[in-house]
Formats: sequence, C-alpha cells, structure tokens
Amino acid sequence: MDVLLIIDMQEASFAERNQFDVDGTIARINRLAAWVRERDGGVIFIQHDGLEEEGLLPGSTGWALLDDLIKSESDLVIRKKTNDAFYQTDLKHTLEKLNVNRLIVSGWATDFCVDTTIRSAVSHKINILVASDCHTLKDRPHLKAQTVIAHHNWIWSELITDDTTIRVELLEEILQ
Repeated sequence: MDVLLIIDMQEASFAERNQFDVDGTIARINRLAAWVRERDGGVIFIQHDGLEEEGLLPGSTGWALLDDLIKSESDLVIRKKTNDAFYQTDLKHTLEKLNVNRLIVSGWATDFCVDTTIRSAVSHKINILVASDCHTLKDRPHLKAQTVIAHHNWIWSELITDDTTIRVELLEEILQ
C-alpha cells in the first residue's frame, strides 16, 4: 500500500502566502492525495503542535490544517512536536499497521520537517517516493526557495540507503 504524508500544511505557516508556488503546491498535493485514495492507499496529515507565538498552539486557528486541502474521512492525522514526524509519535506503528510498501512525501517546509522526516523514514527502512513539486518553503535569508527545493530534491535522490529505495519524481511522473 502507498501512503501519502502531507506534512505541516497548516494555516499559520501559510498566513502570508509568501511561500514558493503556494497555490500550485496545494493543488498538486490535492491531486496526489486523490490519486492515492483512488488506489486504496492511505493519506496521513502530519500536524505540528507548536507555540502560541508561532501561531501553532493546538486548537488555535493557525494550528488547523489548510482549508484549501481536500480531506477525506478515511485520512489520518498524526501530531508531532519536532521536525521529525517519527519522533515520539505513532507514525512508524501506523505505517506498519497499514502494511505500507512506499511512503510518498509532500508538505512544508522542504528544508526542515520534510527533509528530517524523509531521512528518518530511510533510517526506519521505509521505501520513499518524494513528490518533488509537492513540497515548499519561503525564501531563506541566504537562498531562494526554488534553489532550496532543487537542492533537497537532488540530495534525496542521491541518499545512500541500504535496505530501502528513495525516488524523487514530479507529480506528473508519479501519476503515469
């Protein structure tokens, strides 16, 4: 079974809409989620429990998943408190219960929670497919968002793994 992770796509993180290709990224994640559901795969939203000053205090408006994301009653939500969606959560157990063959990764922010979760999944011996145009971030002080995305897509495609595979593909390649 394929399982799609949608990481930290929450209202507070997107309030200013100053991320790279926000609307396009959200639309592609929605298409990817529909494709996974149509094939009897699972969709898991990862929701970050943060601080009030970040706007990510659990239960707050900013903590909510983006309204623009299409959700299904069959989707799961796993809450986390660090960059790593596996750390002190039941994600690994949930994936084992679902008998996941491949974890498809998308979300916010490319260089923090998405990257950390991908690397953690590899250490948990989980096959990964990164949807290369389904993750985003905003410009960093030293790099444009597009450069960070391209850099991470390249790094993930070159990771040395032992018992797992990691592929990085555009949404259109995945849907074929």
